[in-house]
Amino acid sequence: MNSSRLQERYFVSLVLALIVSLFLACGAVTRMVDAIFVRGPVPLSRAHAHNDYEHERPLFEALELDFTSVEVDIHLIDGQLLVAHDKKDIQPDRTLQSLYLDPLRSHLHKNHGRVHRKGGAFTLLIDIKSDADSTYRVLRSVLEKYKDMLLRFDGQAAGKGAVRVILSGNRPIDCMANETQRFAAVDGRLADLENDSLSALFPLISDSWTSAFKWRGVGQMPEAESDRLNEIVETAHARNQRIRFWSTPDDSSAARERVWQKLISADVDLISTDDLRGLRQFLLEHDPLLVK
Repeated sequence: MNSSRLQERYFVSLVLALIVSLFLACGAVTRMVDAIFVRGPVPLSRAHAHNDYEHERPLFEALELDFTSVEVDIHLIDGQLLVAHDKKDIQPDRTLQSLYLDPLRSHLHKNHGRVHRKGGAFTLLIDIKSDADSTYRVLRSVLEKYKDMLLRFDGQAAGKGAVRVILSGNRPIDCMANETQRFAAVDGRLADLENDSLSALFPLISDSWTSAFKWRGVGQMPEAESDRLNEIVETAHARNQRIRFWSTPDDSSAARERVWQKLISADVDLISTDDLRGLRQFLLEHDPLLVK
């Protein structure tokens, strides 16, 4: 074959390769434009930031990563609601208002009254570490000052609001059950799935994974435990309640991702993590609510 023929074939191959590259590039650009300008940021409906206040930028990192739920521990100290896991770590300037309630209100004002422009209410899970009733009395008066942004609970119905407050830890159940109007609900436990009379008080059911299941993400989940997980979720959803587990494997191992995948497959509503970026990436790749 002469050199001119070889040059001609080389030229044709080069042109074909260029055309294929342009098609691929156009597809990538289209997807990028769609993600940025059409779909925009997609709220991660299952993403829950465990002990969010321990991150370098409490609340804001979770918001930037499209989380829809954060958890904060509070202690009542000298009339102030201070944020920390343990009393020894308390700092007087780290209050519930300064770290969460005030920033959320400011964010809402800048974001057309929504935490995320798409999706529903944002969950602020407040874990009470001090005495339940005395802490709630102070918390209730604080929440009243932010009622313009909070989901209101009236009897059996929930009103409108951008932020849903749920109380966990030392829970003032009796005190809250007797209120006709409140700006918070209670984090229930698996045992509360049997309590029909208080189902409206417990829009979220949470419990320890290690107490409920023996499987830690190694190998396949035993069929009996898988069936029980599915039954728990189905029961809660039939009662209009959401499900969350704490103490799931949350290191960098493959076991953690197997558990995450099982939680997604069972349609568990919130997945708790300390690794915000890791869970975000996993959900974007595996959650059928997000993957198209």
